[in-house]
Amino acid sequence: MKKLFIFALMLMLSMSDFALGKVNPDQAPDGSEEEIGNFDFIYGTHDDLNEAFEKTEMIMSEAFSHMGARYRSGGKGPTAFDCSGFTSYVYKQQTDLFIGASSRDQYARNIPITREELQSGDLVFFTSPRSGRGVGHVGIVVDVDPISNTFTFIHASTNNGITINSSTDSGYARRYVGARRVQQ
Repeated sequence: MKKLFIFALMLMLSMSDFALGKVNPDQAPDGSEEEIGNFDFIYGTHDDLNEAFEKTEMIMSEAFSHMGARYRSGGKGPTAFDCSGFTSYVYKQQTDLFIGASSRDQYARNIPITREELQSGDLVFFTSPRSGRGVGHVGIVVDVDPISNTFTFIHASTNNGITINSSTDSGYARRYVGARRVQQ
């Protein structure tokens, strides 16, 4: 198996542009050839990426500015929140978008995405003790680890107010329902 791997590696290297003399390592690119590997065709232009990054940064900054605010059922901010009150308040402040009033409404009206597509700023949904198997809790994704397929999220916890948890925390790991992206 080891010999096969080494053979395959040698074959790939011998067929590379460098080995075939198509690339001169001393020659600097002159800009006359268009670079293909920039993925603009998938993700959009740099301006689009910068704008999306700035919006996400503003959303996260707004969310973090409320760390420690207390939980209050029906609370819509800015001093106390319930889970959906927190997410709708953050988005309204930074994007002037209405994303929905309740966690169920936010789940229904925003764009479904898979767990593998999660990005900072997306909404994540969980069941709650009172919701059965349906949506009963919502948070905003802070960070994603694509290797382990886990994420951290900021939300209004009934016990801790605005706080950060991980998708691996026992109270949330088994209650995950899905994710949504807010259409901007």
